[in-house]
Amino acid sequence: MLLKNIKLIKISFILLICANSYAQQDEQSSLYMFNPMQFNPAFAGSRGDINFVAVVRSQWVGVKGAPKSQFFSLNSPLSIKNMNLGMHISNDQIGARNRTSFYGDYAYTLRFKKDRNLNFGLSGGAEQMTVDFQKLVAYDPNETDYLASFSQLNFNGGVGLYYFTKKFYAGLSVPRLFQSKLMNQSVVISNAYIKRHYFLTMGFVKPINSVIDLKSSFLLKVVENAPVTVDLNANLFFYKTFWLGAMYRYNESVGMNIAYQIKEKFMVGYSYDYPINGLSSIRNLGSHEVMLNYSINGKNKSFGSPRYF
Repeated sequence: MLLKNIKLIKISFILLICANSYAQQDEQSSLYMFNPMQFNPAFAGSRGDINFVAVVRSQWVGVKGAPKSQFFSLNSPLSIKNMNLGMHISNDQIGARNRTSFYGDYAYTLRFKKDRNLNFGLSGGAEQMTVDFQKLVAYDPNETDYLASFSQLNFNGGVGLYYFTKKFYAGLSVPRLFQSKLMNQSVVISNAYIKRHYFLTMGFVKPINSVIDLKSSFLLKVVENAPVTVDLNANLFFYKTFWLGAMYRYNESVGMNIAYQIKEKFMVGYSYDYPINGLSSIRNLGSHEVMLNYSINGKNKSFGSPRYF
């Protein structure tokens, strides 16, 4: 019984260390404005084409056990009027903890005058959370007798709203509605390990002249028992081809991002941010993020104006 209690204490402590800072568990992203499917199912189909997005992020490069995440999404409108489908897969590793999730997405579009639209989105899926204790160093040789790998599967669902025009968007979403308990051998380790996250996002495009457009975006993330996260981003769009921007994450990091549109269908992007909080004292090479975005047009549609969102 004593060894079992010690095991549970160690699992709880290690999972606490492995969790993201300030109890925020969803993957961090600095290129969120190019990838709303990561947190809002209502974005599905809003571009009007078949759209693939892949994102790879390495956070605090040089720090052992720092977060690494990968994300892939696919979404498209359906031939059934105003209906859209999508899916997204993500993998997030922090230290010995790894979380892999798969979700299907559905969105219904209400269309108004002057090219104004409102999407209602739903998602449902599952995520596997695993802790591999073999990646940890045991200073007491006896610890290897009761430290074993730990895995748990949770089912969940999310909701979202997404309002958009050609040059403006706003979204509100809760990608995980249900908070999950963390269990091990029928013992509750945490009553709310998977916490509910709330996302509010907004962005607009303003032409400066015939060559340059300004695209500004905003992301607010709220989690219980954690400081509010605010991301601000401003991008200049040159010749409808090249994005160059700067970002600021409140009390956390600053950075820059670039993206290049290749023949209308293909976009590549890169973001770099560096911590300005206490993590700046830890030797690291900042956070790096790479994005690939590919679109396939419908049979009766053609690329006209640039894809701002």
